[in-house]
Amino acid sequence: MTATGCNSGSTLITACTSTDGTQVDISAGITTPGGGGNSGGGAPPQDAAQPGAAVEPEDCGPLGCRGNYTVVTPPDVTIDDLASFRPASPSISGQPDGFGVTGMPTNVVAAASEQIIPGTILGWDVVVRFTPSGYVFDYGDGTQARSTSGGSTWESLGQGQFTPTSTSHVYRSRGVYPVVVAVEYAAAVDFGSGTWRPVDGVVTARSGAYPVEVVDVRTALVDRSCAEDPLAAGC
Repeated sequence: MTATGCNSGSTLITACTSTDGTQVDISAGITTPGGGGNSGGGAPPQDAAQPGAAVEPEDCGPLGCRGNYTVVTPPDVTIDDLASFRPASPSISGQPDGFGVTGMPTNVVAAASEQIIPGTILGWDVVVRFTPSGYVFDYGDGTQARSTSGGSTWESLGQGQFTPTSTSHVYRSRGVYPVVVAVEYAAAVDFGSGTWRPVDGVVTARSGAYPVEVVDVRTALVDRSCAEDPLAAGC
């Protein structure tokens, strides 16, 4: 035996129940005054998308929506890419200034410093840093020497004249010798992140020639100096 019951009226909500003795079913609907009831279990949401309705674009913040952007990283840079970036030529000098003595050390000093050069590589704004890493001295007599520094003057080393230094050279015969230094620069690049990325290899810059006139020096015992006796031997 099945009994049914339903309450309705002028209220907005109606409820009906039915039972067969083992189960109770409850259903509800909304009745709009002056209109028909909804037997489908409730009115459709007011904000449900309707066919043809405009859809607001998703706001994903300043980084863009997921899947709608790609990550672009700076390019890998080779030493050949730095062909348009050239560090300044180093300077070179010697002691005694402009000349040397056969059989005695002539001190040669080179000067180079770190350099920062802005520019563009492969369409990217970049800053290139050059740091001196090696010095190759060509003394003009067929002899070369490598050093990790440009050398120092006798005065700064606290040494006397014609004493050996890490960059000095002894000439064996008279003549004028063009001395040149090639400075090897280690390179690094920064694409604006504040992080320096080292570049394999070196960039080399050469100095101009520094002529050294090498002479013979002879000594003699005399009674008076040449200033005192200009006609004395050796004067």
